[in-house]
Amino acid sequence: MAQLLFAGARLLQYGGAAVLFGVPLFFMYGLSGDAGRRAVRLGWPPWGLALAALAVLMGGAAALACETAAMNDRAADAFRPAALWEVLTGSRFGLAVGVRLGLAALALAASPAPRSRGVWAFIALLGAGISASFAWTGHGQMDDGAGGLVHLGADIAHLFATGLWLGAVAALAGLVLSRQVRADPLALQALQSGLRRFSGVGTLAVAVLILTGLINGWFMVGLDHVAGLTGSAYGVVLIAKLLAFALMLALAAQNRFRLTPRLAVGLSHRAPEPALRALGWSIGLETAAALTVLALVGALGVLSPPSMPA
Repeated sequence: MAQLLFAGARLLQYGGAAVLFGVPLFFMYGLSGDAGRRAVRLGWPPWGLALAALAVLMGGAAALACETAAMNDRAADAFRPAALWEVLTGSRFGLAVGVRLGLAALALAASPAPRSRGVWAFIALLGAGISASFAWTGHGQMDDGAGGLVHLGADIAHLFATGLWLGAVAALAGLVLSRQVRADPLALQALQSGLRRFSGVGTLAVAVLILTGLINGWFMVGLDHVAGLTGSAYGVVLIAKLLAFALMLALAAQNRFRLTPRLAVGLSHRAPEPALRALGWSIGLETAAALTVLALVGALGVLSPPSMPA
């Protein structure tokens, strides 16, 4: 039960961090000018970033409670302030969670501010800090020396690329599914432009994810354990994550090479609805696959990789 709660806490934190990092970045590079700001106003709820910050706060607090109970081998210590404070200030895990909670609180305070590039840049910076903090509370910090630095760096880059991609998917889902955006010609033009601009950024994110995933796999699994992956819980969950990631890649390729050009043609003929419906289904499925990936990543964090004794 404790592992399930901890995995759920990680899911909340990863999802919130991806939104705080990737959504405002997408607004900055994908939705420029008056039309872009109009699309954001119509298609993104004003409470969206606040909800993401709350998810990080709730998940971080739950993770701290679970870790405190595990470290002291007493479930009651999860609710004892002195025990929580001891872990928060006296362990690397606690310090990382403390930084994460502080950054999430700042993001929550900034989220109601007027929407502007400055506010988006500030929240994206906070999201970057939150994302990077996961590297110090997961398997990425288990190695020492030069290898440890490589593993830690790859883990941080992997987290940034994940947030860049998943945050953009969350933003696009809000825009594509918004009736107000669908009814507004300027917002639709901004949406089509944002999809085109995300194509290059998404390709970069995927390349970084694959490269850093291979590096992390080298440290976490190793060539000696590849053949036996299906014989461990970690291996089964990892394979499921890779399959969900492959589904995301396929849907992203469809969006880029088929549905985005189709939307451009529909807009030119003033008949975008068929393309918008197809995009809605595709991005909805991509969002579901992304949530599956995050849930499986949360599960991986509580399992021992083949390269580490159980």
